[in-house]
Amino acid sequence: MKKIILSLLFLMAALNADASYLLLHMDEDQKAHLKAYGIAYYVLAKGVHVDWLLNYRGGSFAFEYHKTLEAECRIRGVSYEVVPDVKYTSILQKIAAPKANMDVIKLEKLPKVAVYSPKDKPHHPDLPWDDAVTLVLTYAEIPFDVVYDEEVLSEKLADYDWLHLHHEDFTGQYGKFYRSFRNAPWYTSQVKYEEAKAKSLGFNKVSQMKLAVAQKIKEYVAAGGFMFAMCSATDTYDIALSAQGLDICEKMFDGDGSDPSAQSRLQYHKCFAFENFKLSKDPMQYEYADIDATESRKGKVPKNLDYFNLFEFSAKWDPIPSMLTQNHTQVIKGFMGQTTAFRKPVIKDNVLIMGENGSANEARYIHGDFGQGFWTFYGGHDPEDYQHFVGEPETDLNLHPQSPGYRLILNNVLFPAAKKKKQKT
Repeated sequence: MKKIILSLLFLMAALNADASYLLLHMDEDQKAHLKAYGIAYYVLAKGVHVDWLLNYRGGSFAFEYHKTLEAECRIRGVSYEVVPDVKYTSILQKIAAPKANMDVIKLEKLPKVAVYSPKDKPHHPDLPWDDAVTLVLTYAEIPFDVVYDEEVLSEKLADYDWLHLHHEDFTGQYGKFYRSFRNAPWYTSQVKYEEAKAKSLGFNKVSQMKLAVAQKIKEYVAAGGFMFAMCSATDTYDIALSAQGLDICEKMFDGDGSDPSAQSRLQYHKCFAFENFKLSKDPMQYEYADIDATESRKGKVPKNLDYFNLFEFSAKWDPIPSMLTQNHTQVIKGFMGQTTAFRKPVIKDNVLIMGENGSANEARYIHGDFGQGFWTFYGGHDPEDYQHFVGEPETDLNLHPQSPGYRLILNNVLFPAAKKKKQKT
């Protein structure tokens, strides 16, 4: 019996000695940062937990070694290192040191992802713009479902952990494209489609339908969901919430004039991020309010100097912003959009600014919590296309596998995989 026990102990020791991890470095040594996020998602889908090593070599990922997982890294072109158990334990000890601004976040749950976007292509022909999040999710091979107004209003969001909003107009003004594109086939088709849908769902106006959608999304966040928005989905979302019960659309958008007292009756307390902003009521102006800095930064922020800086947070004390800002560089090149950046004077005091262009007094990347959930707003349209015009082809991410701007999007996708905790104050 003693011999059997000793044999088992030796066998266990041998297995432990051979135990190893796959370590995906996320610093400059990584050849395919965006694909690495897809690997992390793939590993979670296989039922294997992932360690997210915050601030360790650019926010590296580590997980138990399996031949199939190593093979997947090779197939997708993701750089990796096979690390023996002893060495990995040493890395964890280094991370755990009290003076080290690093930490380990356990990713355990596979996030179910939804993208808010038109689905009915026969009645809603290809819109002349792309969606950076859809592009990077597809490139990283992270699966997602497309949902739109019907699904949101029928309580389908409860099925998802993460919701993305991109080039959307929740105010019901069709993107303020009236001046330049009111006679374009895609624009007139969009108007007819949205008006018919609003009527079928029991609303008199598109603006009323979009407000109802925004309110359902707010309920989703309050119940513990995570919302990530880019470009015009950021400011129009808050504007719609603040204008509940008011008409802020001119006649060409909804058939009648706007409420002349709307500005003085905005309910800023209903907004996630912004307050004290002034509406842009001119239908010929490609702007919704003075939240966006696209116009105010003209002549002040030339393209060659357009960068924003990520703040560094305490990994051990502020894990949420630390997760959302993991990158291999703290300086990110800027990029424009209908909503490019957020003017600091209209950002609420309780909103966390994670990235800013200090010289222009604008924030690019902000975050907050609401109820049991969280939201993040990211200014700009496409991190690898400085000024994306209507009708231009979509970005080929094969040319940008290490994009730090796109990494910020994918940080948000993986965030719901971790145990949710309110940031410490």
